[in-house]
Amino acid sequence: MVYTLVDDIAQGLKDWLFAVGHVVVAGIGNPIRGDDYAGLKIAESLQGKVSSNVCVLECETVPESFLLDIEIFHPTHVLLVDTAVLGAQPGEARLVDSSAIAWFSAFSSHVLPLRIFCEYVLKMTGAKVALLLIEPKNMEFGGSLSPEVQTAVDKLTGILLGLLR
Repeated sequence: MVYTLVDDIAQGLKDWLFAVGHVVVAGIGNPIRGDDYAGLKIAESLQGKVSSNVCVLECETVPESFLLDIEIFHPTHVLLVDTAVLGAQPGEARLVDSSAIAWFSAFSSHVLPLRIFCEYVLKMTGAKVALLLIEPKNMEFGGSLSPEVQTAVDKLTGILLGLLR
């Protein structure tokens, strides 16, 4: 599954969350690297606003450091939110099921490739794993979110709040 339009992503997330038990939302990114902050910003915006069956993690650039937290929560679903160079327009988002990662090419700025992280989470928990990826415009140190990515962050945060409350 790969969804690109905001309405498609909203429906894709709704379908993906069918028969949900516990959900982990892991925001990934670097808060001082421009648009790389997007995944982390979404996680920050969800904190304290979602139901008790949702665990929101602010992983910054080391999601692998949160593997035990994910395992202890016993999720049925794990959603990783991050920026990735997708070859799309800045601010364009894609919802990608982890099963599509093998053929889906995306550059990420993190040490452990997200494909390997997804495989490990899947083996460890048996949970459905998906990535919500946002095309960055600016990944410079010291920058803030670009207007395009800020708009995507706002829309995606709203979608997630609507589904996870």
